[in-house]
Amino acid sequence: MPLSRRCLLALPAAALAAPPPCRITRFVIHKATLRWRDLVFLEIHTDTGLTGLGEATLETRADLVEAALRWLEPSLTGQDPQGPEQHWNRNYYGLSRWRHGAAELTALSAVDIALWDLEGKRLGVPVARLLGGAMHDPLPLYFTHWSSTLKQRTPAAFRDWAAETRRRGWRAVKWTVPLAGDDQSRIAQTVKEVEAVRAAVGSDLQIGLELAETFNYRTTLELARALAPLKPMFLEEPTLRENPALLGQLAAQSPVPIATGEGLLLRSEFRPLLEHKGAAIVQPDVMHAGGITELRKIAQLAETFGVEIAPHQCSGPVGHVASLHAMAGCRNFFLQEWEGDDDAVYDELCQGTYPVQKDGAVRLPAGPGLGLTVNFAELTRRFPYKGINRRATLTK
Repeated sequence: MPLSRRCLLALPAAALAAPPPCRITRFVIHKATLRWRDLVFLEIHTDTGLTGLGEATLETRADLVEAALRWLEPSLTGQDPQGPEQHWNRNYYGLSRWRHGAAELTALSAVDIALWDLEGKRLGVPVARLLGGAMHDPLPLYFTHWSSTLKQRTPAAFRDWAAETRRRGWRAVKWTVPLAGDDQSRIAQTVKEVEAVRAAVGSDLQIGLELAETFNYRTTLELARALAPLKPMFLEEPTLRENPALLGQLAAQSPVPIATGEGLLLRSEFRPLLEHKGAAIVQPDVMHAGGITELRKIAQLAETFGVEIAPHQCSGPVGHVASLHAMAGCRNFFLQEWEGDDDAVYDELCQGTYPVQKDGAVRLPAGPGLGLTVNFAELTRRFPYKGINRRATLTK
């Protein structure tokens, strides 16, 4: 039997038949507040009963994203959801020349994720399969906001938590360096924290450090040189992301790799960063940079520059899983950021469909589409929406 015929016979029956006609009927938006952020989810409903899941979480701007989703809804209602990329192009380029912005791109990203979910469900295959297959499965992770649960920020606390984290299987973590005090005291404390982790687990735990754009050129290099013997895996967003030329100068001088990109949108914003060689690792977010469609293109662009990708993700379960599907087939994928503190609650709310960390990695969900089921009624009951607004805090 010819090979092509054998391959066809191996496909699920659902993948051999043309999907039935389908039309989008409405958007349903769910909002909740879990720990320090508002979560925004999108369900795209169709006349066949299938729904696609997306996520539009944007820190402190849930109201703006909800408005952007409602603005997009009429352009999707009545449309056949097949072909996520054609919908991406139509909605990004065709609806308005005023198309760029964090809220607008987050809304479009949520729509794109939901359309990929629908596409997989209609064809009976996982999204990663639609994108070409999974080169990485399981996918390695790093535990983000790792130090946030510590009651005391002391070397002893870091040592104990590092040992416990390694016992739980994690192989990589990231925490935010101290933000209070002058730069010299912050550098000294950061070095002590990294030393404490190394004393506890040696090189068994990779260490990423979030600098939150709070250093300048001089102090970033001072920090990098002080940390170099301890071999952290990257310094994230040391200076303002709007200055790719400065990041390029830093990357050329720093003995520690530079990572950045969580606040950049689309390939057009990553291109100057890559041209200036401003990062060894880029960190786009599937919920902000343009969804699964655009995240894949950013990864491919980065690959042509020899740059790895470790997507930003610290939001809800849909964003986490969408990022996994997008990265599974990317040759330059490095690590996926992961909210380890939320694994248990997400596993419960997703009725066992959420991938939980084991040995520092997760496997892709096996079901069609994203392979994810979310109990939104239970989510919003247990974690009612509060509308966190950092502007109120900043102006006090």
